[in-house]
This record gives sequence, structure tokens and C-alpha cells, in this order.
Amino acid sequence: MTMKIKILFYGFRHGHINSLYKRVVSSDIAVVAGCVEENISARENAEKKLGAVFSDIAYDEWLDSDIDAVAIGNEYGKRGKAIIKALNAGKHVIADKPICTDIAELEEIIRLSRERELQVMCMLDLRYIPQSLSAKKILDSRELGEVRNLSFNGQHCIDYKNRPSWYFEEGMHGGTINDLAIHGIDLVRMLTGEEIEKVDAARVWNSYAYKHEHFKDSALFMARLSNRAGVLADVSYSAPTQVFSMPTYWEFNIWCEKGLVTFNFVDKTVTVYREGAKAPEIYSEAPDRRYDWLDEFAEAIDKNDRTATENVFASTRTALWIQSIADKENSL
Repeated sequence: MTMKIKILFYGFRHGHINSLYKRVVSSDIAVVAGCVEENISARENAEKKLGAVFSDIAYDEWLDSDIDAVAIGNEYGKRGKAIIKALNAGKHVIADKPICTDIAELEEIIRLSRERELQVMCMLDLRYIPQSLSAKKILDSRELGEVRNLSFNGQHCIDYKNRPSWYFEEGMHGGTINDLAIHGIDLVRMLTGEEIEKVDAARVWNSYAYKHEHFKDSALFMARLSNRAGVLADVSYSAPTQVFSMPTYWEFNIWCEKGLVTFNFVDKTVTVYREGAKAPEIYSEAPDRRYDWLDEFAEAIDKNDRTATENVFASTRTALWIQSIADKENSL
């Protein structure tokens, strides 16, 4: 790619978008074309933390300009409409997760993306980390046979002190499974090559958000992959604030015919307990170069390759599906 992608940043309401902004600023494949944030406090925060420069040009006006793509980072409940506007204007999209909170909005996003041949990328970080790459190689080798069962933990913390207040507003969050589990769902799909075919049980309820009884912070589900393997997941906001240094933070246990593959986000290695072996095997892998969602987004645009975009759609649809089942169960 010879020309840098001109990206408009729309929304700085969640900290995840900051990492995308910094990545674009330091990259040689994209450039920040402009920034829009209607919330004064969020705008001032982005100016202070990122050095982001804002103008008085509105989002709709920017969409009429010669930008190539939009980076979406506003409230979860507003992202679907913002993405649909961008696609209608002929712009590619890269967004923090979740890209939307409503299945009807997702289907419209999918339709527009396909019809207009536009890419939609999501910041699903787990598929790019070294331990995921190592686990993928091990599973692809088939030395341990077929995946039979797997579980993952993705607990986070409520963190009332730092979490934005909009998170707890009715209609803005969209559900804990859609918010968090999409990372695990996406990685399970990547590692196994299987889809979640059936949901046996899914539950959301309030346990830790004591200030907001309507907020269903705890979330678990049990499902089956297309090869009949079982999946157990806990993505509750149940952890203490030091969760990001705990071995339970994005912890995956993949039980195969001939052994166990296990890893977590904190430890960059993968441990294999092979059937009949006297000791566990430790694997680690350093990527040849830094590669992430921005690289994949740029390649997708350059080559008009829809692989990454369709993957985002599949993982998002699955997360919304499981969330809907949990919501229905909660209403009974």
C-alpha cells in the first residue's frame, strides 16, 4: 500500500480507542484525518491524553469529505448507527468492540458492507497475541487430536472509579456477553476452526454493580461447537481491580483427545500437558513483526479481501445471539 489510509476518529468514550489512535499516529500505513467528539469532557480528555486535535466540523460533514475510513469509539449503544452512516457514505470502518448492540443493526451493517465492498474491522486483540499464535500452531498440527472441550475465563472489574458513567445508562452497554465474550468467542473460532452451533445455557444477572441493580454484570454460558465439543465461559465483571495481572485474565483451557493446551493473557507462554508425557511442555512465540487489527484492516482494503470483515461479522453475530438467549432467560 503506497497511500496512507486517512482515518476520521469518531468518539473517544472508551479507553480502547486510545490505543488505536496511538497506533495510527505511529504507523506508516494510516494517518489521523480528524477527530469528532460531541461530549465536552471526553473531548478535553482526548486532547489532554492523546494530543488529539478537534475541529468544529460535524460527523456528517466529515463523511462528505475525502477520508477513507472511520474509527468508531463512542458509546456502545450508538456505534451501530454511526457505522451504518459511515458505510452509507462509502467509508471503511474500524471500531472498538462491540461494533453494535442490536442484531438488526448488525444485519444492516453486513448488508451495506457487502453491497458496497467496504471493510469493517474490530479491535479483537486476543487473536494477535503470541500465546494465541503458539496455541494455533499446536492445534493445527493435530498432534493432540481433535478438540473435545474447552473453557475460558474473561472476568473484568466493575471499577466504578474509572469506568465511564454512560456504561451504566439504560440502552448504552448492550450486555456483558456482547461486551466481553466476543473476544473469547472470536479466539475460539480462530483456534478451532469451528463455530458455536448450539447454546445449552446462558445467564446474566447483577452481582457486583451495587449502584445499578439493572446492570447485569455477571455472565456465564455453556455451548457446543460444530464438532460437538463443549464450551464453558465466564465473562463476569467479578474480578478485583488487579485483574489485569492475574492468571485468570483471559485464561483458555483447550482439552483435546491427547492432551491439554492452556494459556492466559498475562503469561506469554503456552503449556501443553500431553498424554503420557512426564512433564508439561512450554511453548512461546515471538511474532516476526508487530501485526494487529490495523495491519489486517489495511491489507483488507488494499487487496479487497473480505476474510477479516466476515470474521468480525461471524463473531459479533454469535455474541449477540448468546446475549439474546441470556436476556430472555433473565426475563423469565
